[in-house]
Amino acid sequence: MYRRIQTLLLGFILAAFSWSPLWSQSTADWINGFPDGCTSITAGRLATADGSVITSHTDDSHRTRSSVEIVPPADYPRGSTTDMFRRVNDDTKAMPSYAFIKTGEIPQLPNTFGFINSAYPCMNQYQLGIGESTFGGRPELRSDAGLIDCQSLIRLMLERCKTVREALILTGGMLSQYGWSDAGECLTIADKSEVWHLEIVGPGKGIKGAIWVAQRVPDNHVSVNANASTIKEVDLFDQANFMASDNLMEVAKSNGWWSENEPFRFCYAYAPESRTSLASRRREWRVFSLLAPSLKLDPNAENYPFSVKPDKPVTREDLIKVFKDYYEGTEFNFIKDITVTDDQGKTVISPMANPFMPYDMNKVFKINGGWGSLGERTIARWYTMYATIIQCRSWLPDDIGGIVWFALDNVATSIYIPVFCGVSDLPQTYKTDGRVTGFSTESAWWAFNRLGTLAAQRWGDMRKDVDNVWIPLQQEIFIKTADTEKQLETISSPGERKSVLTEFTVNWGNQVVKSAWKLGDFLWTKYDEKF
Repeated sequence: MYRRIQTLLLGFILAAFSWSPLWSQSTADWINGFPDGCTSITAGRLATADGSVITSHTDDSHRTRSSVEIVPPADYPRGSTTDMFRRVNDDTKAMPSYAFIKTGEIPQLPNTFGFINSAYPCMNQYQLGIGESTFGGRPELRSDAGLIDCQSLIRLMLERCKTVREALILTGGMLSQYGWSDAGECLTIADKSEVWHLEIVGPGKGIKGAIWVAQRVPDNHVSVNANASTIKEVDLFDQANFMASDNLMEVAKSNGWWSENEPFRFCYAYAPESRTSLASRRREWRVFSLLAPSLKLDPNAENYPFSVKPDKPVTREDLIKVFKDYYEGTEFNFIKDITVTDDQGKTVISPMANPFMPYDMNKVFKINGGWGSLGERTIARWYTMYATIIQCRSWLPDDIGGIVWFALDNVATSIYIPVFCGVSDLPQTYKTDGRVTGFSTESAWWAFNRLGTLAAQRWGDMRKDVDNVWIPLQQEIFIKTADTEKQLETISSPGERKSVLTEFTVNWGNQVVKSAWKLGDFLWTKYDEKF
């Protein structure tokens, strides 16, 4: 056992030097066999502590951009069009990324709304917020005839819609006319009143259109999508809670994926492989087990409820903890068997063991999970590009009420800043992409990427140093944000409010990036001879 631990620890040490932003083509091909993997958690207004409606998103991706920008409202002349694109892998830059190939054009509206433009645009000026999670679906459903992919659809929703239901109606019209060009996707869409999950797959090769269904999360429930289709039985007569494309059941029936003799379940008709994924099912269980432990759900079940009532109202802090989770304290902790004897003679998890091992290490060491062995993965991931926790608050003006809590890189070692939907600008470092040109101190993402990579090398010790800085600072940000919102209640001028909101967001962004670089330097110094 001792020799095995020595070997494992050597692997961790070597990883400190081999954890390169580039990987071999064979590894990249292996990765591309799986969705990059995003987690989205939603909550209705009666399920949250403050009455906000919540959606969220961890962009767990090896290729999306790290930058974010504010796109202002715009006016267009009569006859204008807007371009549609599809993503393709691009390995010509410093790091793996996407290139965008134009698929066509659609008519532009005379006026469009402003929005926060992260890799997957996340919120507009009217508090319409969107999260995302890929589930793939049957490969034969992927169409090469459509114009609209996931990111394009989200942009169209945010440019043109104020509510979830408007966004769903737009989805039906746009996909019917111009077609879906992407894999199976779940969009978690929230406004000031409600939150829905929208699941979309293509209609088949050479066919223009889409198959989609949307289900409303009850106001007093929370829900989750973790790269698996979760919508099961659909009641099309219940228009308050379901919406769907006209071909919802027809395609499944004609292909023999569903018989009228059995209940129609969307996930089994169009994405059955996603229900067998441990990487998805375990995250679904973990989210529900943390927010509603009284349900005592089976961690090995194939299916969980679409949504559940949390044991207590959910807070931002609760969701931050959930997104930082890697099954610590459960039998599914990847690193629970990587142990050493401490100075008191107790067997403890090695401080060198970390739950954020790259794929190659999972495949070589096969340590209690990871995509390289058992098909597992945790909620927190080392390759998260950014994360959002989006609150829609009906009791505040839109420019203040819509707030995106935005974190970069692995959320287990990151911190969230408030980005109000009424801001006109962001810190320059957040607008600077870190993946096209490679390492840069001008990019906020690299400050957090470096910190997360360092902390993973001696996770058992360094995580405490990171938490000692981030936890009190995050709480300070929450308090100062609430104070600023009260201050803004006395300001009637939208222009003046926009100035205050923008300055507040920019200042906090600059401060946390500075703190991330400083904290990384501290770890280098403190643990110089302990990697």
